[in-house]
Amino acid sequence: MKLFKLLLIVLSAASAVAAQRPTPTPTPEEAGVVKISTTLIQLDVTVVDGKGKVVRGLKPEDFEILENGERQKISNFSFISAEKQIGPDIAAQPDAMGVPAPPAAVKMDSVRRTVALVVDDLALSFESVYQTRRALKKFVDEQMQDGDLVAIIRTGAGIGALQQFTADKRLLHAAIERVRWNPIGRGGIGAFAPIEPTMLEEARAAGDSTVSDEDLEQERNFNNSFDDFRGSTFATGTLGALRYIVEGMGELPGRKSVVLFSDGFRLLERDSQGFSGAGGVLEFLRKLVDVANRSSVVFYTIDPRGLVFTGFTAADRIVDTSPQAIQRTLSTRSDELIETQAGLRYLAEETGGFAVTNNNDIIGGLRKVIEDQSYYLIGYEPDSDTFDPIKRRYNRLEVRVARKDLTVRYRSGFFNVANENIARAPTAELTPVQQIQTALTSPFAVNDIRLSLNSLYGNDARSGNFVRSLLHVDAGGLKFVDMPDGRRKAEIAILAVSFGDNGVPVDQISRAYTINVDDRGYRKIMAEGFVYHFAFPVKKPGAYQYRVAIRDQTAGTVGSANQFIEVPSMKKGNLTLSGIVLERHSFENWKALAEGRPASASEGSTALTDTSLRRFRSNGVLQYAFEIYNARLDAAKRPSLTTKIRLFRGRTVVLDGVNVPYDPAGQTDPERLKAAGAISLGREMPPGDYVLQVIVIDNLAKSKRKLKTSYVQFEVYE
Repeated sequence: MKLFKLLLIVLSAASAVAAQRPTPTPTPEEAGVVKISTTLIQLDVTVVDGKGKVVRGLKPEDFEILENGERQKISNFSFISAEKQIGPDIAAQPDAMGVPAPPAAVKMDSVRRTVALVVDDLALSFESVYQTRRALKKFVDEQMQDGDLVAIIRTGAGIGALQQFTADKRLLHAAIERVRWNPIGRGGIGAFAPIEPTMLEEARAAGDSTVSDEDLEQERNFNNSFDDFRGSTFATGTLGALRYIVEGMGELPGRKSVVLFSDGFRLLERDSQGFSGAGGVLEFLRKLVDVANRSSVVFYTIDPRGLVFTGFTAADRIVDTSPQAIQRTLSTRSDELIETQAGLRYLAEETGGFAVTNNNDIIGGLRKVIEDQSYYLIGYEPDSDTFDPIKRRYNRLEVRVARKDLTVRYRSGFFNVANENIARAPTAELTPVQQIQTALTSPFAVNDIRLSLNSLYGNDARSGNFVRSLLHVDAGGLKFVDMPDGRRKAEIAILAVSFGDNGVPVDQISRAYTINVDDRGYRKIMAEGFVYHFAFPVKKPGAYQYRVAIRDQTAGTVGSANQFIEVPSMKKGNLTLSGIVLERHSFENWKALAEGRPASASEGSTALTDTSLRRFRSNGVLQYAFEIYNARLDAAKRPSLTTKIRLFRGRTVVLDGVNVPYDPAGQTDPERLKAAGAISLGREMPPGDYVLQVIVIDNLAKSKRKLKTSYVQFEVYE
C-alpha cells in the first residue's frame, strides 16, 4: 500500500504529538488594545469592587481621565469581557477505558485569554520553586478554560526553552516538570540566607579591641553594595527576559497578561558608602513598563515566599547579642523583604495589574489573576503638548471613577513618543544571519513566509529513536525572479535546530537552496507549495523543541515554526506509538485502491504534503498510518492488540469508533508493527479543525502499561 511505503520513508531513519500551527500574524483589525498615537490615546481600565470582582455596567460619565493633571474628553468607550459561556465539557474527562482526550485545536479568533506564566528561576529560592510548581499544576489542571492560550517560561533558561503558547495541557505539564531550583541563581534554600558573622564581627567577638564601630559599618556597607550589585545583575537578566517576552506578545491580538513568579528585586541600589540611589534596575524597569503598556501587556506579580518569618532561626549564627545589633539584624531582614517586594509592586501597578504578596495562598492569588481579565476600553484625543519633546518627556495618567466604593486600576502613563514614531529596527536592517536567528529563537512564529511544521517520532532497529520533521512551505511568500531562459528562480536559506529541555541546542542543520522551475513547475509550486523534510537522531528520551526558520534570500523575508515533542524511552518496554502519517484520496481513487486498480495521478497532493500541511478538502477519504512499538508477545510470538479511533471537533466527540482486533498478518518485525485505517470526509462534515486520536490497547500488558494514544490535528475545508 502506498501509504505504508511513505510510513517506511518517514519512520526509517518520526510519540505522536499535536503539531503547533504557526501563530497567524494579526490583521490591522486585530490591532493592540492600547494605542498611543497622535490622534488617539486608548487605555484598558479595570474596575473592581471591595471583594476584588470586576464591575460591569459602568458608563463613560462614570469615569474621569486626567493627563498630567488635565481632564480629557472621552471619545470612545466599550467593555471587553473575557468570560465565555462554556458548555458541557464532553471530552475533558477520560472515557470508560481511561483514554485521555487530546487537546482541542485553538484558532486565534477563539482565544479569550493569552497568559504567559513566567517563573523567575534566577531569583526563586528552593522553597519558592516548590510553591510555584504546585500553583502551576493547579492552574493547568483546574483553572484553565477553553480559549486560554498559555506559555510557561523560565527566565534562567536558554533561548531554546522559550515555549510556544499552547492550549495543550500535556505540553504545559512537561514545561512545569522543567521548573526546578536554579543553584546558580541568587535564590537560596529559604526566603533568607542564614545569618553568618562577618570577618570583622568574628574578630571583635574573639576579643580584638582594634575593630571599631566605624570599621564594622564600613564592612557592612561594602557587603551590602556587593550583594546589591550581584542582585542587580540577576534582576537585569530577569527584566531582559521579560522584555523579550513582552515584545513578542505585542504581535498577538488583544490584551495579554504576564504572571511573574519571583522572590522580587530591589528598585534602589546601595553603594559602599551606605547611600541608596536609582541604578540600572529601575531604569530598565521603566523601559519595560513602557514597552508593556504599548504592547497591551498587563503584569501580575506573585511572591511565592508568602508570609515570611523575619526573626531568627536555628540556622542563624549570632555573635553580637547586644540589643542594638539584634535590632539591626532583624531590621535588615524586614527591609530586604519590603524592598524586594517593591520591585514586584512597581512592575504590576504601573502596567495595570496587581501584586500578590505576604499571602500563603498563591494558588488563590493565581486564580484571582486569571479572573481579572475583563476591562473597559477608554480613549481620548491628545492635544499638541502630549508629544512635544520640549514641554514633556513623560505623560502621567490618572483615571478616576465616580463611585467611591470601587477601585480602578490602569496604566500609569507613557513616554512622549507616538507608536508610529518609535524607531524600530526593521527586519531588513538586520543581517541575513541575524534575521534567520531572530526568527528561529522567538517563541512567536514569524509569518512573512507561511510554514506548517509536523515533527513525527519514530524508532528503527538500526538508528533507535529519531524525529523526522516535515515542513510545508507556502511558495506564495517567496519572490521568484525571471531568468533569461524563461525559467523562474528563488533562493532560500533554512535553519533547523532541536533544543533540549534546558534550552541548549542538541542538533541543527543549515542549508541554502536554489529553486529553479519552468512555467509549469512554477504554477504547480505556487498552487501546492513544497515540503522540506529532515531527521534528527534522539539519543536521550525527554522533552524537545524543534524550531525551523526559512529566509527568502532575494526578498529578505522570513518565516518560522516550532513544535514540542516528548520522546519516550524504548528501553522501559512500555507500549509506544509513532507519529501519524496522513493522505487524502477521492472516493473514486479510494475505490480503485480497494479493488487493486491503479489510482488516478490527478489528485494534486501527496502523502508528504498531506502529512505536513494537514489541510483537506471534504468529500473524500482520509487515510492514516502509524507504527506500534513494544507490544507484548504471547508464547507463539504474536501480539494481542485492540485498536480504536476517536474524532473530535473542538471538545466534542463526533466519531467514537468501535474496538477492532489488530491483525498482525504480513508483519515482519514484531517490535515495530504497522497499522492503518481510514475515515470518510463526507460533504456533511462541517469545515473546521479536527483531532484524530488513535488508541491501542495491549491485552497482554499490565494494566498501567496496556494503553497508549496518539493524535494529529487537521483542518477540513469545502
